[in-house]
Amino acid sequence: MRRILVRAAALAALFVSAATAPAFANALDSQLQPVAQPVPRETVSFNGDEAPGSIVVRTGERRLYFVLPDHQAMKYGVGVGRPGFSWSGATRIANKREWPDWTPPSQMLKRRPDLPRHMPGGLDNPLGARAMYLGGTLYRIHGSNEPDTIGQAVSSGCIRMTNDDVIDLYSRAKVGARVVVTR
Repeated sequence: MRRILVRAAALAALFVSAATAPAFANALDSQLQPVAQPVPRETVSFNGDEAPGSIVVRTGERRLYFVLPDHQAMKYGVGVGRPGFSWSGATRIANKREWPDWTPPSQMLKRRPDLPRHMPGGLDNPLGARAMYLGGTLYRIHGSNEPDTIGQAVSSGCIRMTNDDVIDLYSRAKVGARVVVTR
């Protein structure tokens, strides 16, 4: 039944204008449970120097930690940059979007000229249900329409999460939050 509802919603989204698609799609959030969640989201002990509200991505572990008070963190599984596309550094969340549109950067279009030049937000969009844009970079922490890639090194540098997990992180993380990516 859920599969039929998701397919019907995806078909309906094709007929909804780009301006109303995100509002329509928000009603579908509860339908976005991935078939398998490779890494269950959990609260863990966390020893680090980052303040609560910060995000630490450990690409070698393929884990993202949202720092909580009292040396705790919410731990999520993530997909990271494939060889040659991994990176490290510190930045901040510059912007957040629900059901974001996707415009591949020119560097990606040079590698993959078959990609669309623009794709409206929705169930088939590679950015998934939410995106947090990382200031001063081309990268985002975003959902994925390919939940089986979580735990893998397959992206062009972005940090991928299941749609369920990115919705949870999106509700916790604030614009301006510090993001530290380590290898």
